[in-house]
Amino acid sequence: MSDDLSQRILAALVGAPDWLRRDLSSKDDANRQRAEEALSAMIASALSEHAYS
Repeated sequence: MSDDLSQRILAALVGAPDWLRRDLSSKDDANRQRAEEALSAMIASALSEHAYS
């Protein structure tokens, strides 16, 4: 994995909102799933931006 790609993914994680961070560790399945899907979308966006740059 290139340094640029790693930096883009790290930036997505660092910029994650507080609700996402909380919900990733939630015992509530619906909240956790919503957070996982949001994080997945953020990482996918970082990957697609890397592919087109």
